[in-house]
Amino acid sequence: MSFEEVDYRPVFGRVLAVIMGIVCAAGLGSLVWSGPGDLLRYGWPIALVAVVAWALFWRPRLHIQVHGITVVNPFRTFFVPWPAIHAIDTRYSLSLQTARRRVSVWATPAPGRHRLFGLSRADFDGVSASARGAHGSLRPSDASSVPSGNLAQVIRQHWDRLESEGAFAHGEDPEAATVTWHWASLTTVALLAAATVIGLMV
Repeated sequence: MSFEEVDYRPVFGRVLAVIMGIVCAAGLGSLVWSGPGDLLRYGWPIALVAVVAWALFWRPRLHIQVHGITVVNPFRTFFVPWPAIHAIDTRYSLSLQTARRRVSVWATPAPGRHRLFGLSRADFDGVSASARGAHGSLRPSDASSVPSGNLAQVIRQHWDRLESEGAFAHGEDPEAATVTWHWASLTTVALLAAATVIGLMV
């Protein structure tokens, strides 16, 4: 069976990032109009909000690939090879459990309570048996009609197929899983935070 890659980025998060960017740009524009003193004092926190909003809402991404899964979170990117995955969970967000860590997927949080009221049994049709808890139960966030459940199902189906084909018989390569920190973003946030504190104190 051929494998089809999935590249998921939440639309709502990207829309929210754009709205926040527009609001921050308008705020900086008004400060420019007010004068350089106000801009130097209050421009930093506005720029800080814009950068953090971009990191939190625009950057997150989930890329399901033939050799593993790339999870792009606000300040770290994880690559998890298929053999390294021990469990897939959706309790608070879609997450991948490995021997070393639990990788939460920022792009796919569990749905809120208001979304759960409309779920029916049909929303759980075809959900992989590996999604069921100790007593055969399923979480609402496992429903195929919500992003966390839908993407978890895509991952589980391929993971289960690989396991049944014996692809994990040789174990995992501990060096294959990687974590990359987004140092440029972290440095920018730290500098803007420091500038904000200094600007508001003077």
